[in-house]
Amino acid sequence: MTVLLEDGIEMATIDEQALDTLFDEMAAPAGYKAEIVGGVIHKSPQLRIHFEIIRRILRVLEDAFGMDVLVLSDVRIDFPGHLNGFCPDVAMLRDGAQPGPGERWRYQDVEFVAEVISRGTARNDYEPKKSAYAQAEVPVYVIADPYQRRCHAYTDPKEGIYMTELTVAFGGDVDLSSTSLGLVLPTKDFPVE
Repeated sequence: MTVLLEDGIEMATIDEQALDTLFDEMAAPAGYKAEIVGGVIHKSPQLRIHFEIIRRILRVLEDAFGMDVLVLSDVRIDFPGHLNGFCPDVAMLRDGAQPGPGERWRYQDVEFVAEVISRGTARNDYEPKKSAYAQAEVPVYVIADPYQRRCHAYTDPKEGIYMTELTVAFGGDVDLSSTSLGLVLPTKDFPVE
């Protein structure tokens, strides 16, 4: 396992257990989140726009499912694939889900994920994370992209890929009523870059 610094310089080669230990002990600076994607630790800034979109998504979930809905934000969940310790911007878990060993949540309990694009890590959300979420059979994956001013909703995971994609420009409604989520995600108040 190779750990890369922000500028892409190779820092060290370590094994999976050492990577987990390094990740668990490192503190991301205030205003940043860190996660492991394909064995590489990434940290990205949490901008105001980013937070506003997350907050609006959380509000829709709470309005639909109540204040006790099990929703996580920036909490590590290990997903299928090579060393994927993701910290989704929003992850809704099934009712009754419980953390496993080490207080880690199980990807098998995730019913919905939303990621809000950051410039530096956008490729992760569109490629390896999308693939891992499909392999994990997360029923609904939404990408909110304030740079494109669009939401992409991926549903119906089969054999490691999402069979259905819906793209909606900010301002429109992402209709997820026919999915297991059974709701509409309005984007009219999503801020843009």
